Amino acid sequence: MFVLTAFVAGLALLLMGNIAGLFYAYSVSVIPGLNASRADHAVAAMQQINVKILNPLFFASFIGAPLVAALAGVLLLGSGHRGAALLFFAATAVYVLGSFVPTAIVNVPLNNALLAAGEITDPARAARVWAEFAPKWAPWNHLRTVACCAGLLLSGAALFVWAGDR
Repeated sequence: MFVLTAFVAGLALLLMGNIAGLFYAYSVSVIPGLNASRADHAVAAMQQINVKILNPLFFASFIGAPLVAALAGVLLLGSGHRGAALLFFAATAVYVLGSFVPTAIVNVPLNNALLAAGEITDPARAARVWAEFAPKWAPWNHLRTVACCAGLLLSGAALFVWAGDR
């Protein structure tokens, strides 16, 4: 049971880190870079990013992170490591509330609206579409970044506490 628990706990940490890093990259480079570009280029690039990100590797990390963290919590709780388990449960809650929920209720609908705008050749229309998208999307992405980083830290703390129990 130790090997399974160690694998699941380590995988939870990795998946949390994957998504924390992804959202961090959007916050510090992707959106600032697109904001510095012509609006028609920014819209077209973000439309393609939003299409291409919907792939099995992204979904494995995005959906897997909270599921695997919760499983790590269950395995640790079942083996008597309550402190580490509670930290994994906290990581799961922070991730779901701070990343998964905002993604579903804010970022994805904004992404869908941007995609629905289609190809834009008129610079004035592109500027309006981008101005409607980026200032709303970016702050919610910052929240997702912070939540995922907190989930990552809580997962790391869980592993640390578990190691101290051994």
